[in-house]
Amino acid sequence: MNNVEMIEKSTMKKVKWRILPFVFLLYIISFIDRGNIGYAALDMNTALGISSTVFGLLSGIFFIGYFLFEVPSNILLHRLGAKIWISRILISWGIIVMLTTWVKNVEELYILRFLLGIAEAGLFPGIILYLTYWFPAKDQARAVALFMLGIPVSNIISGPLSTWIMSNVHGWGLEGWQWLFFWEGLPAVVIGIIAIFFLVDRPEKAKWLSKEEKHWLANTLENENKEKLGSKKHSITEVLKIPKVWRFSIIYLTVTMGSYAISLWMPTIVSLFSKILTDFQVGLISIIPFIFGGICMMFWSKNSDRTGERRFHTSLPPLFGAIGLVISATSHSPIVMLIGLTMAAIGIYCFFGPFWPLPNAFLSKEMAAVGLAVINSIGNIGGFLGPYAIGYLKDATGSVSSGLYFLCGGLILGFLLTVTLPKTSVKASGAHVKDKRIEN
Repeated sequence: MNNVEMIEKSTMKKVKWRILPFVFLLYIISFIDRGNIGYAALDMNTALGISSTVFGLLSGIFFIGYFLFEVPSNILLHRLGAKIWISRILISWGIIVMLTTWVKNVEELYILRFLLGIAEAGLFPGIILYLTYWFPAKDQARAVALFMLGIPVSNIISGPLSTWIMSNVHGWGLEGWQWLFFWEGLPAVVIGIIAIFFLVDRPEKAKWLSKEEKHWLANTLENENKEKLGSKKHSITEVLKIPKVWRFSIIYLTVTMGSYAISLWMPTIVSLFSKILTDFQVGLISIIPFIFGGICMMFWSKNSDRTGERRFHTSLPPLFGAIGLVISATSHSPIVMLIGLTMAAIGIYCFFGPFWPLPNAFLSKEMAAVGLAVINSIGNIGGFLGPYAIGYLKDATGSVSSGLYFLCGGLILGFLLTVTLPKTSVKASGAHVKDKRIEN
C-alpha cells in the first residue's frame, strides 16, 4: 500500500465514523417524528373522531409544507452552512412535534402537521448534499444507504417505543397518544443544540483530519466535481429545464408513495389482523418488514458500490416491492399478508442507496444544491399521495387492498422509468457518466 492509499484509507475511516453515525441519528429522529402519527392513530383517531380519509390527509399534509419550502431551505443550507441550518431544522421541528401534545381537534392537527413539514423541509436533501462534501463518488451509495438506514431503523424503534408510551405514560390530563408526541419531539431539540457544536461544514475546517488528509479529500472531491455537468451556478428555472431532473423526480415520487404509505399505515393494517391485539403487540409485529428491509438495503447498496452499477440496482427493487404489494393485497391470511408487506419494504428500501448517486453523477456541486432539492421536493409529493390514497380508497371500498394496488402501480411505473435510463455507472475514479445522454 503506497502513501496515497494509506492517506485515503485513514481519511475515509475518520470521515465515516465522524459523519455517518450522527446524520444516521438525525434521520432516525426525523422519521420517528414524522411517522409517529401512524401509531398515535390507534387511539387518536377515536378520540378526535378521525376517519380513514381524514387520517390519510393528516398524514400527507406534512409533505405540502415540505414541498413548498424544500428548495429554499436547501439553498440556505448551501449558503449558510450545514451546521447552522441543520441545527435550525432540528430544533424547530422538535418544538412543533411537542406542541402536538396539546391538540384538541382535527383543525389544530392539520395546522401543526403542515408546519412540521415546513420546519423539516431541507433536512434530507441537505444531508445528501452534505455527504457529497465529504464522500467521493465511489463511496456515496453506501454512505447514503447508511444514512437512509435510519428509515427502517426508525420504524423498528418507533413501533415498540410509541406503543409503550401510549400504554404506560399518562397523567396531567393527557392521554398516552398525546405524551407520545411530547417525548418523541424532545430529542430533536436536544440533538439540534448538539449539532451546532458537532457538525463541520467542510473538510478544510475539520480539526480531526490531518493536513495531508484534508488536502487529499479536498483535491479528490474537486477533481470529481470538474467532471460533472457544468461549473457555473444554476437557478431553479434552469434546473427545471433539464428533462432528467423531472424523470428522477417522478421515479422518486413513485417510491416515496409506497414508502410513506406503508410506514404510516402499517400499524393500522396490522391491527386489522386480529381484534384482540394490544397496541404494543401491533407495534412489535409492525417492525418485522422494516427489519428485513433495513438488512437487505445495506447488502444491496454495498453490491451497487462494489460493481459500480446503478441502473438495475435502482430499478429492480421497485418491481420486487410491487410483487409484494400484490401478494399482500390478494391474501386473506395475516401471515401471507405480512410476507407481502415485508417484500414491499425490502423493495422500497433497497431502492434508495443506489438511486441518489444517479442524479448526483451529472449534477455539479453548484447545481446539486438546487437539483437534489428539486428531485426530493417533487418526489416527496408521493408522501402526500400515498397515505391519502390509502385512506380515501379504504373509506370508499372498505378495504386497504385497493390502496395497495394503487401503490403497486406507482412502483411499476418507477421500475419502467428507471430501467429505461441510459446505461450509467459511477466508477471508482469518480462521478462520471458513460452515456452523455443523461445530461439532458
